[in-house]
Amino acid sequence: MKTSYNVDENGFYGEFGGAFIPEMLYPNVEELRQQYLSITAEASFQDEFHSLLKEYVGRPTPLYFAKRLSEEFKTKIYLKREDLCHTGAHKINNTIGQILLAKRLGKNRIIAETGAGQHGVATATVCALMGLQCIVYMGEIDIERQAPNVARMKMLGAEVRPATSGSKTLKDATNEAIRDWINNPLDTFYIIGSVVGPHPYPDMVARFQSVISEEIQKQLLEHENTENPDYVIACVGGGSNAAGAFYHFLDNESVNLIAVEAAGKGVDSGESAATSILGKIGVIHGSKTLLMQTQDGQITEPYSISAGLDYPGVGPMHSHLFKTKRAEFIAITDDDAMKAGIALAKTEGIIPAIESAHALAVLHQKIFKPEDVVVINLSGRGDKDLNTYINYFNL
Repeated sequence: MKTSYNVDENGFYGEFGGAFIPEMLYPNVEELRQQYLSITAEASFQDEFHSLLKEYVGRPTPLYFAKRLSEEFKTKIYLKREDLCHTGAHKINNTIGQILLAKRLGKNRIIAETGAGQHGVATATVCALMGLQCIVYMGEIDIERQAPNVARMKMLGAEVRPATSGSKTLKDATNEAIRDWINNPLDTFYIIGSVVGPHPYPDMVARFQSVISEEIQKQLLEHENTENPDYVIACVGGGSNAAGAFYHFLDNESVNLIAVEAAGKGVDSGESAATSILGKIGVIHGSKTLLMQTQDGQITEPYSISAGLDYPGVGPMHSHLFKTKRAEFIAITDDDAMKAGIALAKTEGIIPAIESAHALAVLHQKIFKPEDVVVINLSGRGDKDLNTYINYFNL
C-alpha cells in the first residue's frame, strides 16, 4: 500500500528513516531489505501468517462499542480489543510475521529487546512455537517492574539478559540487542518490537500490525455502515500499535489520527517521554527521527510510569506524521493515565495496560461531537501492570 505517508523506496518517511548502521550490520539489514517484500508477498507466507493470526493469536479481535463510556463522554466510543490477543497485547501480530521471515531466511537464533515485557513475551512465544533459540534483552529496572512478564519469558524457554547501562530501560535493552547482532551476524535474526530501527524494520513492523486497521474498517462497516471512523486514538512509545491502527487510514484525511505520548511527571518536569514536544532530529538505533537529546546531542533519559512508553524517540513514521501535522500528538501525564485506566475498569469491566490508559485519557482532553465515531486502540491488558496499579492506588 503506497501512500504519501508511507515509506519511500529509500526507506524514508519524508526526511525521517533510513538505515544508519555500523558496517558489520550492513549484510544483515541489506539481506532483509532486499527480500522482505518478496517473501511476505508469497502466497505460502500469507497463508501461514493469516492462519496463525486466526487459529493461534485469536484474530480478528473484537471492535467493542463501549456503551457506558460513550454515555459518559457523549460520543460513540469503540475499543479495538488488542488486549484479547494471545499473550495480552498487539505485539504478537508482528512477532508471528517476523519469525516466519526469519525461518525463510534460514536464521535459527532469535534476539529481541523489550520494555514492558510484552514484546519479549510475544517473541519468546513464537520461538517456542517454532522451536528456535530465544534471547531477550531487558533493562534491569524493567525486569523489576515487570516481573510477571519476565517469568513468562523464562517459562517459554527464553533467556532474559539484563541491560545494566544507562537508564537500564528500553533504550539500553535495544543497545544490547544491537551489540549482540553485530557479534553474531550469520545465524541471528533480530525481531524488533516497534516501528523503530533501520529500514526496513519500521515499514515491516507497520505492515504486520496493519491487520489492526484492516479489521477496524471491516468491523465499522458492520457497526456503523462506514469503513471510516472520525478519530483513531493510540498510544505511542516507539509506536507499533499506533502504526497498525493508523495504517489503512493514513491517506484518508477525513479520519483524524491522534497519537498519545507519555508526559510522565509533566512535559517540563525533566521526567517525561513526550518526544514530539521535547525532541529534535537525531539518529537512534539506526534511524533518523525525533529524539529527546541535550544541546550536544546526548540522548536524554526518558521517563514514564509505563514501561512500554519509556523511550526517548518515536518511530520515523510518527515523526513524519507529526511534522506534516497528519496526526495530532497529545502528551498525557502518569496521573491522568492511571486515573483513565482505573476508570475503564470501573466503567466497562476492562483493566487496560497503562500504555493503553494513556490513549483513554484523551477523552478528558478533547471534546467530541455526539455523532463522532471514536476508535481507541486498546493495545494491551493490564495484568502486567497490576503491581503498579496496586501501589499507585493503595489497592
